Amino acid sequence: MTGSFDEDLFLKGLERRKATLGAEYVEKNLAAADEFTRPFQEAMTAWCWGFGWGDDVIDAKTRSMMNLAMIGALGKMAEWETHCRGAITNGVSKEEIRAIIHIVGIYCGVPQALECFRVAKKVLEENGKL
Repeated sequence: MTGSFDEDLFLKGLERRKATLGAEYVEKNLAAADEFTRPFQEAMTAWCWGFGWGDDVIDAKTRSMMNLAMIGALGKMAEWETHCRGAITNGVSKEEIRAIIHIVGIYCGVPQALECFRVAKKVLEENGKL
């Protein structure tokens, strides 16, 4: 680790990140990091997953649902796909994903909801949920 942040926060974040996204996915991303991108990977793991996901105030399922709504609103579909997989890992149901997409459509527009549905169908089919 090369960052200037708390190593305990990084380790806590690493554990939470792996629990949601899968150890293989996380390890692949960290291994692919080079001198240019490694500091961001480490800081993001500490900040997003250690600080943001590191307490028990909001359970992992609820955090996943919040992420799907926010990332869907931003239209960042590659990240939405990753977090859709993580949401399923954290117990978010097909029906809950559909309801989240409905809210994205109401507040962000039908085209964005359609993008979310396209990605959700792919992820749900991969996970045997459709």
